[in-house]
Amino acid sequence: MESLKIGFIGLGTMGEHMCRNIIKKGNCSVYVFDINKKQIDKLVSEGAINCETLEEVANFCNIIISMVPTNENVKEVVNGLLPIMKKGTIYIDMSTISPSLSMELAEKVREAGSTMMDVPVVKSQAAAIAGNLGIYVGGNFDTFQKIKPILEYMGKREEIIYFGENGKGLAMKMCHNMLVGNIQNGVNEMILMAKVAGIEYDKIAPGIAAGGGQNFYLDVKAKSIKKRDFTPKFSFRNMHKDMHLIIEFAQKLGLDLPGAKRVLDVYNNGIDKYADEDFSATIKVLEKEIGGFNNETRN
Repeated sequence: MESLKIGFIGLGTMGEHMCRNIIKKGNCSVYVFDINKKQIDKLVSEGAINCETLEEVANFCNIIISMVPTNENVKEVVNGLLPIMKKGTIYIDMSTISPSLSMELAEKVREAGSTMMDVPVVKSQAAAIAGNLGIYVGGNFDTFQKIKPILEYMGKREEIIYFGENGKGLAMKMCHNMLVGNIQNGVNEMILMAKVAGIEYDKIAPGIAAGGGQNFYLDVKAKSIKKRDFTPKFSFRNMHKDMHLIIEFAQKLGLDLPGAKRVLDVYNNGIDKYADEDFSATIKVLEKEIGGFNNETRN
């Protein structure tokens, strides 16, 4: 890996820690760019190299990673890189965006003589910090084999999974987040039902774990929901965006997913108030919607 020059674009809630793990574990030069100069300075102090523009990233690097929030952000990145991207560059987009858009952009990158891979991640900030992310990969298989050692700096080896051609990594991410949304909504309704029924809060999660309903979301979020701690580990805004992508993707597949539509309704009803909180703040939306839940049962 000595000759590698890796560019990392997008140093936010997840990207900062993903990039830091490459700096720590990789025997390579890491060039960083973000619209937030403070994030750049933080990682430069840990060994990264500052880039003032996307063009600088394209000039210096033969592998470029992006981790940005939206479809539009990824389009901006690609449009900024394409005019001067060196032929043979591998562009790894780890954002969660529309699979169809990613496929369109991958074709543009291919026409320019380079390769784009869709490589979204799963789990939350804690896994990004620990370097234990799950990673889904779509794109050329030989390229996947080349980049896998880099992905292993950020994710668990056994949870870096190749799903097929361009768009397939993101298709799996849509499936994953659709299920997470439905599990989350079920957990929220279950918690409120249990509390209104007079069940002691600290016994709810163990009660579920003793049966067939145990799930990662409840195991991880039960304590922070009790404390009313909605410090963002994965933001309400991002999951709201993802649920829109999921419904759009389902429609393109000719599917009507009533459960996913209900989850989107919850996010739509809370986005104005809770956008910058953790996505577990959806329970506050349900507290207002569900009858029989009041301030006494909330505590």
